[in-house]
Amino acid sequence: MQKYNSVSGKVIYQLKEIVGDKYVYTDNEKMEPYSHDEVAGSEYMQYPEVVVLPETAEQIAAIVRLANENIIPIVPRGAGTGLSCAAVPFLRGIVVSVERLNKIIELDTTNMFIVVEPGVTTDYIQKTANASGFLYAGDPSSGDSSFIGGNVATNAGGNKAVKYGTTRRQIYGLEFVSPQGKIITLGGKCVKDTTGYNLFQLLIGSEGTLGIITKIYIKLIPLPEHSMNLLAIFPDLVSAIQTVPKIMSAGVAPVSVEFMDNLVVQNCEDFLREKLPHSDDGYYIIVQIEGNNEEVLEDQCVTIDEICMASGAITVLVADSSKIWKARKCVAEADRARSLIFASEDLVVPMSAVSQAVQKVVEIGKKYGVRVHCAGHAGDGNVHANILKEDIPEDKWHEIVPQSAKIY
Repeated sequence: MQKYNSVSGKVIYQLKEIVGDKYVYTDNEKMEPYSHDEVAGSEYMQYPEVVVLPETAEQIAAIVRLANENIIPIVPRGAGTGLSCAAVPFLRGIVVSVERLNKIIELDTTNMFIVVEPGVTTDYIQKTANASGFLYAGDPSSGDSSFIGGNVATNAGGNKAVKYGTTRRQIYGLEFVSPQGKIITLGGKCVKDTTGYNLFQLLIGSEGTLGIITKIYIKLIPLPEHSMNLLAIFPDLVSAIQTVPKIMSAGVAPVSVEFMDNLVVQNCEDFLREKLPHSDDGYYIIVQIEGNNEEVLEDQCVTIDEICMASGAITVLVADSSKIWKARKCVAEADRARSLIFASEDLVVPMSAVSQAVQKVVEIGKKYGVRVHCAGHAGDGNVHANILKEDIPEDKWHEIVPQSAKIY
């Protein structure tokens, strides 16, 4: 492993010269939020030696060059909403936060793209696009707090990936600072660019290991005129999940197909303090469809209703969009309110194997006497399994957590 140097007083002085005294943190109280992401537990956190808040790509480039000269590790950081510890500075060194790079640079409705800095929240991009009659299709559940830079760096999926794909399919180009401290632009405003290697796609999902993203060129699409959300409620997990492939192959092209097991439904109801349908016994499949022809959408609703009822659904409801998505998107927050510490597993299987994967997770929970909450993006085979610590003793918890690997 590379031998790194500590951050010296001289380096801290030079960092202040680059960004200003106000934007260099060295005391633990200010650095604490930058020592972890959303994963709780002391083993998943590490204080950096210094946190720097640059405002421009040029400042980031200068910081990277300074770190290279002094052989000091750097960890770029977005909003810290991730659950994979990608933003945790386990080698200490310098954390470079992009929170001050938070501007929308350009909105081009003629060519249907938006150019933003990495510290803009996903939700703000969506609202800005919507206000002009367009849609940014990226929709992670943490969109109200996650930064678009983090979405790109992790190739975030989200609730609309079934129809529109993950983040990489929404990106036309990137500006980034290379590990050598150079500012590079790959791709850009052209929809079609088939010359040479598609290098900017390598950065998407690289979690900051190949460069620090400083500008993002994002695809927009016309905002559909109509949208409907159906809530299919099933008496058991298996019948709920096994309905999903039938919906996906029925020609209705859903935007989202999500699932929530009954423990998740009950926990979200308690957290939100809002009554949810059949919370005592229901397993949820949420299907969102959209389009410009209301009659076609109504026909698709009938098709989905017939499929679900034939597959054993208790009922199929036209859901209140705000209420049902509020419940779906609060799953992790509700779990944290119930148990500050939980192990979060994020697995992907073929769509036909989602039921088997979830049953395996539930079996592990029963075997070790832990509460397991399962939800996720059933339409593309993505299962989120949160294993809650609650009041389990520390020694037993540290024995249980490694067992979650058996899920895979």
